Amino acid sequence: MTTAERPAAEGSALETIDGTWSRDVVWWDVAFYVIVALSALALFTAGITGTARTVTLLVLGVIMLAYALVGRRAARSRDQRLAVTYLVVLVTGTLVIITQAPLNTLLLFVAFTQVWMLSERLVVSVAFCVVLALGTAGALAWDDGIDLERFWLVLPEMGVVLAFALGLGVWVAHALRQSEKHARLVDELHATQSELARSHHSAGVAAERERMAREIHDTLAQGFTSVVMLSQAAVADLDRGASGEARARLELVEATARDNLAEARSLVAAFAPVPLQDGSLADALTRLARRFEEETGVRVRLDLDVTPGAGGRLSSAQEVVVLRSAQEALANVRRHAEARSVSLTLDAQGTSVCLAVVDDGRGIAPDSAEGFGLRGMRERVAASGGDVRVEPVPDGGTAVRVQLPADRRTA
Repeated sequence: MTTAERPAAEGSALETIDGTWSRDVVWWDVAFYVIVALSALALFTAGITGTARTVTLLVLGVIMLAYALVGRRAARSRDQRLAVTYLVVLVTGTLVIITQAPLNTLLLFVAFTQVWMLSERLVVSVAFCVVLALGTAGALAWDDGIDLERFWLVLPEMGVVLAFALGLGVWVAHALRQSEKHARLVDELHATQSELARSHHSAGVAAERERMAREIHDTLAQGFTSVVMLSQAAVADLDRGASGEARARLELVEATARDNLAEARSLVAAFAPVPLQDGSLADALTRLARRFEEETGVRVRLDLDVTPGAGGRLSSAQEVVVLRSAQEALANVRRHAEARSVSLTLDAQGTSVCLAVVDDGRGIAPDSAEGFGLRGMRERVAASGGDVRVEPVPDGGTAVRVQLPADRRTA
């Protein structure tokens, strides 16, 4: 595949190489025309006249015309058919004018250089160089036929020229191929980095959406559930004429709605949960339990021992996990347990902290599927290095136990 045909992304390393070549090839044009002009001028300064001068000037004109029409296009497009066509004209013309005057070997600087510049296949370049070197030896020994004695005298000199041309050409070609290889590797690296950045961004977006879904489920959704249940109870109180009880329930609706509004603002601002902004974890759990009692009529027994153990205590992020776990566990009691009482225990056990929410309700079926809330609780706790156990209670009911390792940095 030629350089012009290679796909290169905008701003890629390959495109940079191609752009550099497009600028440099202009100087190759200048060098070619200068050397051809010097070769023509040398005919006059060296006093070469007659047929030799005429033939040389005509052939130089043919070479210049071939370069203008074919060679320049080949240099820019890297079209190998054009390149080979031009090189045949160049090598043939060079050998012809060398037979007219040895001075015309000056054109070898152009011929050897353009062989390596235009040909992208090593075997083609080597073949043209060999033909050029052997042909030059024969042209220098030409005198109405090849003078073999002179040919063998010139051949070692041309062998040195050939060795130098091949060595320099192979080295330059190798350097160019290495540059192109490195450019491709750089482009692949950039493409990989871009793909990784897109993947990380997508993963981050998905993780943030999942986190927000858990936050909304654990806060706003449960608050709205409370509002619906309290509103239904207030309507029932009004239907039976118990306006005092209805008023009390409506006050709870207002308080719950205000708490939900505060939670929503907290989520938008990416702050800590509102209950933890106004006090300790124990205070937040106490308020949660009291609100649960008021809304459901289910008695909640609290046993909160959060004295730091030898291993440390919970970090602020872990406190959020405990609070959200307690909210989800109580929400499940509200929706499914039909319990009369619940115990909420927080116990600091040396190097770990355990939250237990145990109800005396109807329990859980062994093969029951976990809902979104419980799955979210497990993921949240696992991310903090803890674990969740949900198990039946021997006397009836369900126990949800969350255990987290204490954060030693906060000790």
